[in-house]
Amino acid sequence: MSIQSLANHFICDVPVYEPGKPIEEVARELKLNPATIIKLASNENPLGPSPKAVLAMRKALPAAHLYPDGGGFYLRQALAKKLGVKLENIILGAGSNEIIEFLFHTFVTSGDEIVVGDRAFVIYSIMAKMFQSRCVAVPFHNHTHDLPAMRAAITGKTKLVFIANPNNPTGTRVPNAALAKFIRSLPAHVLCVLDEAYIEFLDDPPDSIRFAMKHNVVLLRTFSKIVGLAGLRIGYGIAQPAVIALMQRIRQPFNVNAIAQAGARAALADTGHIRKTKTLTRRGLAFLETEFRRRKLEFVPSCANFSLVNVGDGTKVFTGLQQQGVIVRPMTGYKMPAWIRVTVGLPVENRRFIRALTTVL
Repeated sequence: MSIQSLANHFICDVPVYEPGKPIEEVARELKLNPATIIKLASNENPLGPSPKAVLAMRKALPAAHLYPDGGGFYLRQALAKKLGVKLENIILGAGSNEIIEFLFHTFVTSGDEIVVGDRAFVIYSIMAKMFQSRCVAVPFHNHTHDLPAMRAAITGKTKLVFIANPNNPTGTRVPNAALAKFIRSLPAHVLCVLDEAYIEFLDDPPDSIRFAMKHNVVLLRTFSKIVGLAGLRIGYGIAQPAVIALMQRIRQPFNVNAIAQAGARAALADTGHIRKTKTLTRRGLAFLETEFRRRKLEFVPSCANFSLVNVGDGTKVFTGLQQQGVIVRPMTGYKMPAWIRVTVGLPVENRRFIRALTTVL
């Protein structure tokens, strides 16, 4: 008897999520010096973590032998104050990915449906397979969520509809007015999940907090991007108290560690780091887009901290760039084999990427 025969039968059909390759792995595979490799694959903050967060984490380390605050009271309190909501409107997760899992555990069972865009974060469809539900993938229109088509795809079996805004990997957003209209149109049995991992990069974000307080809406947010705490795995969800209370029932005790809580709380107040990151990102995007135009490469104008560019053969270019010590992300997994996604790095990293891309092309 094989071990596979003992597993839940559907698990063998669940695809494995492939993250951007770490520097150490590329160095081992290609026998390169890790110090010469740059990673522009995972939309990480090139400035590193918030300095205030680093200081707070160092102060928290001597108490690492103690269990963390299981409910994350002080971090949730700080978030509530910043966002203008109440403590019971917030749940913490080991990255916003864990909040996605909470939602499936709480609201989705075998035979249910979820509605997503076909160029949105692949974790949504992976989770649907894990919970034996049907993932209805609605084609994007102009690299953006097609909200009318997504509304038309909703049936009596639909439990969750996911909208990433801005979206990964396209970097696009939906108009604020269109999003508000879509949310108001949803039937009572559907929960709308707004994945806002990149929301801080927008100057005119939607009024999503109001949506979450008045409608069946859950917001997903993270400390991984704008404040540079991806390695700590910490995010949060915002929703009405009844929704949060249900998800709290299936949240594991101590799911967010004490060091992460300390760092995230301090990062909230580091407006200087956030402002610097946004400025660096905008300048980096402008540089990349200018260089793409010079090379007559099709790209998608981005509202986030990365750019999607058509290079003809994404896998081939990805491999060629790796051989030169530049890690990007091929888009074959998103059914866009001609494209790669590149994170905005430091100016020197952006220039090196363009030089390497020119050589490979």
